[in-house]
Amino acid sequence: MRVLLSTFGSRGDVEPMAGLAAALRALGVEAVVCAPPDPEFVALLARAGAPLAPAFTPVRRWVAAALANQPPMDLSQRAAGVLTAQFEAISAAAEGCDAILAAGLFPSTAAARCVAELQGVPYVYAAYCPVFLPSTHHRPLPFPGHPVPADETDNRVLWEGNARTMNAVFGEAFAALRAAKGLPPVDNVRDHVFTDRPWLASDPVLSPWRPTDLRGVVQTGAWILPDERPLPPALEAFLNAGPPPVYVGFGSMPMQALKDAARAAVAAVRAQGRRVLLAHGWADLDLGDDRDDGLAVGDVNQQALFARVAAVVHHGGAGTTTTAARAGAPQVVVPQIADQPYFAGRVADLGVGVAHEGPAPTVESLSAALESALVPEVRTRARDLAGAIRSDGARVAAERLLDVIGRR
Repeated sequence: MRVLLSTFGSRGDVEPMAGLAAALRALGVEAVVCAPPDPEFVALLARAGAPLAPAFTPVRRWVAAALANQPPMDLSQRAAGVLTAQFEAISAAAEGCDAILAAGLFPSTAAARCVAELQGVPYVYAAYCPVFLPSTHHRPLPFPGHPVPADETDNRVLWEGNARTMNAVFGEAFAALRAAKGLPPVDNVRDHVFTDRPWLASDPVLSPWRPTDLRGVVQTGAWILPDERPLPPALEAFLNAGPPPVYVGFGSMPMQALKDAARAAVAAVRAQGRRVLLAHGWADLDLGDDRDDGLAVGDVNQQALFARVAAVVHHGGAGTTTTAARAGAPQVVVPQIADQPYFAGRVADLGVGVAHEGPAPTVESLSAALESALVPEVRTRARDLAGAIRSDGARVAAERLLDVIGRR
């Protein structure tokens, strides 16, 4: 049996697919992952034992072009480019597959939906955070140039508007692709791609799905790839040389503004009398000095590292938030975009850390946040939460996927 797992996005989009691929492999299923061929993802999927079928371009190259708006394009044009290019990449990757599961950037999932229809195989859409799925319990996220009306409080009305917005942004290119491939037209591109029963790959305690009549959702738990890599010797030596440091990292966020945020975070950590670990990330962050109370690191085993730090200061991505929660580490979340404000709110609501107000921290604001996060009560609650986080989400999803194929 062979399954295609398709995604286009940053590490937060690819690593869950690696976790699911490893769980499928443990069940004797070949899982091919169509993902951006960036070197870090090649290495990540190799750890999972999953073949990489390359997406149309490395995502860091695509993100750099999009941020620079080169060549000049509006949102619909850029989405159309992803849709058509990913359709070709996914079509090639899906040959001989018995099912397609898709997550990540919407135009890529839309392409996967079309490929599944053409090849006559089951299709599953997955999200990593509840806020991406229609619900009466939360508002939809805005698209650039398409704000969500601030004066409208009825979430049902807002999600109806979201469907119209997604038709406006993605509908023309989606309709053209379907017509060119002989597929019938659809009225609602969002609901066609999401399906009436999408999967939610997030932890039921950390980010629960609240039942709603707008969507029937299957919550599997987060898809986690076990990481057995040892920590680098220099990092081990730093950890052993003093009290637990505070980790600062903003993951796959390439914005230049994060350099200022990182400098503020490092200064705030030091102001608390703490040592600091700074992750380079996609913004190429650097300490800017050679003081012995700090160390900059690249891609390391966060599952092992976060259990040995005093706190984790980060952007609130689903993967980092879940990893810190599983490790029992207090968190300070500085959300930037998309689902990050949601995860910041969950960290605060659960009492396992602090949600920074706004995306541009100062030394003073982060010092106050750290002071609150580093009290013993927060550490105790974080450790209690760690015991409640499920570790079997990828296995649950793998078994469900086999059931979907079996019902075909």
